[in-house]
Amino acid sequence: MKQNRTVNRQITLASRPHGAPTPANFNLVESSLPLMGDNEMLLRTIYLSLDPYMRGRMSDAKSYAEPVAINEVMVGGSICRVEESNLKGFEKGDLVVAFGGWQDYSISNGEGVIKLDSAMTNPSYGLGVLGMPGLTAYMGLMDIGAPKAGETLVVAAATGAVGSLVGQIGKLQGCKVVGIAGSQEKCDYALNELGFDACLNHNDADLAEQLAAVCDSGIDIYYENVGGKVFDAVLPLLNTKARIPLCGLIAQYNATDLPPGPDRLGLLMGNLLVKRIKMQGFIVFDDYGHRYGEFQQAMVPWLVSGQIKYKEDKVVGLENAVSAFIGLLQGENFGKLVVQVGPEHLDTE
Repeated sequence: MKQNRTVNRQITLASRPHGAPTPANFNLVESSLPLMGDNEMLLRTIYLSLDPYMRGRMSDAKSYAEPVAINEVMVGGSICRVEESNLKGFEKGDLVVAFGGWQDYSISNGEGVIKLDSAMTNPSYGLGVLGMPGLTAYMGLMDIGAPKAGETLVVAAATGAVGSLVGQIGKLQGCKVVGIAGSQEKCDYALNELGFDACLNHNDADLAEQLAAVCDSGIDIYYENVGGKVFDAVLPLLNTKARIPLCGLIAQYNATDLPPGPDRLGLLMGNLLVKRIKMQGFIVFDDYGHRYGEFQQAMVPWLVSGQIKYKEDKVVGLENAVSAFIGLLQGENFGKLVVQVGPEHLDTE
């Protein structure tokens, strides 16, 4: 795999989607290589992370972060090589985690950039188990979920980048772990590879009945990644003083209206009150970025020892990022979705 050192391919936002994104909402364009100034460095993208939060950044609704502007490069975390540097502390050849977006090359002043071991075996892990999804899983569960041995933990999107790690960390804390995933293949993986105690397919018509049977002592922690009918099945089973780390709501990211049916807000509020349930949303780098070192100290030994297993879904080629992202929002990925944009070695040409 080779990148053109004179052209910068970029995927930009062509229009704001109404409902699910389509290829028409994106443009693949070419521009000249960005120019590096004083106290800046030129980064070449090796791997691009694709994540559900990007759907929210395509909309102009008020949120925790500014939306991507029309004709601007789509945002995204990336693993990059430093190709050139005028920035103290960074040298040519350094391997870094950055926020370079959906493009071959980007300019950085070093803000928010994390240096990695330049010779690490799996650089893309910096976008997954050792990056934002890993930090999200660890801090959401450990800080908000506060797991205790013997408790029942239910994880939505159980084989995704975050959910797969939440479940494994829960097992290490002594919890009974029940996953909810989108296919029998994914459920088999959660059971046989990740060590979950049970895993249910959210496409089954009797999901609520299956969940009630498996969680015969109720649910103490529900790690929410999905919302929708999955949360409807979970709500009646929540125990007194249950905790809900609210990480994502992928079931409604493409929604244009409120879901049909009765108003469930009263039911939710009543349960939160009577059962004294803690339900807390979080934005991982805003709330826990300063605790990255704490997370890394726990995760690296687990990963090295094999106590934590990790699966990637790797797509090759920036030109395939759009179709991969659309598939992500439909649950088509299996594991942490990354796009290999360029070669891992330093571009010396």
